[in-house]
Amino acid sequence: MLLERVMIQLRNECVAARKGELFETLKHHLTGEPGGESYQELAARLNTSEGAVKVTVHRLRRRFGELVRAQIARTLDRPEEIDDEIRQLFAALE
Repeated sequence: MLLERVMIQLRNECVAARKGELFETLKHHLTGEPGGESYQELAARLNTSEGAVKVTVHRLRRRFGELVRAQIARTLDRPEEIDDEIRQLFAALE
C-alpha cells in the first residue's frame, strides 16, 4: 500500500540520518493513530522538552506529506491532479 511504502521510505531516511530510534518512538503520531503516549510523556522518555517533540513530529509529518505527494505524482500524467488524488486516497481511508 502507498502509505506503508511512504512510511518505510521515511523510516529509511531517518535511519540514514541516525534517527531511526527517534522515528520508531514518534511514528504513531504521524498518522493520527489513537492512543499512545502524550507529547509530555514522550519528552520525558526522550529526555527532551515537549516543544522539541512537537517540532520533530511536525517535521516528520511534513516530510511524510512530501513523500506521499511524490509517490502519487509518479502515478499521474498531470501534476495538477495530485491534490484530487490525495483527497480521494484519504476519503477512501475514512
